[in-house]
Amino acid sequence: MNKNGIPPLEEQIANLKQKDDKDIDLSDIPEILDWTGAIRGKFYRPLKRQVSMRLDADIVAWFKNKYPKYQTAINSVLRQYVHTQS
Repeated sequence: MNKNGIPPLEEQIANLKQKDDKDIDLSDIPEILDWTGAIRGKFYRPLKRQVSMRLDADIVAWFKNKYPKYQTAINSVLRQYVHTQS
């Protein structure tokens, strides 16, 4: 224990792992129900790699017309496809 009587973090974690979820007091950590102000990707951003690839002109035109950030949209579509293939 430190000078304030608080056990080390590892000991606190070990004690929590031994408890059932229902026995852990979360009263001082209110549940967040409104996520309207949340910012996606604020703390984590995947590494990006610049590539050159040829795409059909109509596909690029469609994405450019529909999404201001068309490259991000194309990346999102590709990511969704990859996740369905796993």
